[in-house]
Amino acid sequence: MTTEVEVKAVESGADGLQHSRRFTLYSLWVLIGAAILVYAPILAYMVHQWSWDDDYSHGFLIVPLALWFAWERLPKLRRVEFSGSWLGLLPLAMGTTTLLIGRLGIELMNMRISFVFTVIGLVVLLLGRRTFRILAFPLLFLFLMVPLPRSVVNVVAFPLQLMATDFAVNALYLFEIPALREGNIIHLANTQLFVAEACSGLRSLTALITLGVIFAYFFRKSAAERIIIVLSAIPIAILVNAFRVALTGGLTHYLGKEAASGWIHQTEGLFTFGIAFLLLLLEAWLLAMFWPRRWGGGRARRKAT
Repeated sequence: MTTEVEVKAVESGADGLQHSRRFTLYSLWVLIGAAILVYAPILAYMVHQWSWDDDYSHGFLIVPLALWFAWERLPKLRRVEFSGSWLGLLPLAMGTTTLLIGRLGIELMNMRISFVFTVIGLVVLLLGRRTFRILAFPLLFLFLMVPLPRSVVNVVAFPLQLMATDFAVNALYLFEIPALREGNIIHLANTQLFVAEACSGLRSLTALITLGVIFAYFFRKSAAERIIIVLSAIPIAILVNAFRVALTGGLTHYLGKEAASGWIHQTEGLFTFGIAFLLLLLEAWLLAMFWPRRWGGGRARRKAT
């Protein structure tokens, strides 16, 4: 029979465990707060870039969504034991190294991802590897808030411009609209259309990849299905942007150069991005239709046996 002393000892041990967990969490939040203060100038300029750079305006959604994803994991976190791991020093070292490299080379991306590495390192160091496995997706999701460096944008954007221009000219040929391509310029009968960097599709590419990650997380459970949806966002964004350029060329031919700017051009962007989202929905529906027949049945049979 359990004595009163043993019951009190068990209750005391449970209280001590809860106190230890609260102390560890408080320590983590204090250290993350200190990291935010250290990185404040870097983070402030990144937020400022979100406000003026339309390619990364989705950055405002990343942190709230990451916190939501972490909050969803609270039931699992309550069951796991916090056991700090010295492996957390590795991402902390990576954070320090990328910060120094960014400072020396005046490279904003390195300094910004350094903050994410630091947060990951603190989580592993104080809460342990099991906790990190639970929080891995919200933590890694934070990397999507970091804008690409200008050097990478210049390398990626121009081939996308040429690709969109070539596709648009071929599409115009199909509709018997006279057009001539010269680099990233489309010569029409009554005007010319310049496919600028803003029309390269990089904006829709980064936004659609982020949307693909969120979409895959909420609507698909299999890791393989999620990877397929995220990777497919790349060709979908490229094709839809090329379609947008072709649509602009056609409207410019019939309506004049006003169709390449103003509210008509903005409406085209919303329309084509809506098409991209519908393509993601269609892909998810097709996966739901065909994937379980091949893989889900096997899992169900194994569980039945």
